[in-house]
Amino acid sequence: MSGSGYQRVQIEFHDRPLSIETGRMAKQAGGAALVQFGETVVLVTATASAAAREGIDFFPLTCDYQEKTFAAGKIPGGFFKREGRPAEKEILTSRLIDRPVRPLFPKGFNCETQVIATVLSHDKENDPDVLSIVGASTALVLSDVPWNGPIAAVRVGRNAGRFVINPTTSQLA
Repeated sequence: MSGSGYQRVQIEFHDRPLSIETGRMAKQAGGAALVQFGETVVLVTATASAAAREGIDFFPLTCDYQEKTFAAGKIPGGFFKREGRPAEKEILTSRLIDRPVRPLFPKGFNCETQVIATVLSHDKENDPDVLSIVGASTALVLSDVPWNGPIAAVRVGRNAGRFVINPTTSQLA
């Protein structure tokens, strides 16, 4: 990681704490950010290979979003005790991360790059997908990967005829 040491930034965002921590977890990754909104926590890491892949005409970017069952306090039961294939929401959230990030890499950059977002805790009120986009931007900025960011994301909802930024699940119900 190009930055050194622990840093934490916290703001009040619509009466809820939003914090971003760096330098404490995933120290072997190129960049890592722990993003927390309410009690929802997402760890996002970004790293790239040192050498470019030869003979390819595309950018090998992998964006993975993982919601593990332990994040919601559940352990898989029954015959299958492990996590299964990614759910549709995980695939769509991976695309939500990929779409704004991909065009900000320089043309001709062909190093294999991975952005991995793992939900560590989910309070069932604050959706972690928007936090994953913010964390991906933070992790890429901190890494040594050439990237023309940062980006940010919010969810806009409508509650009782008024627009709400990053609504909770109870506000959308």
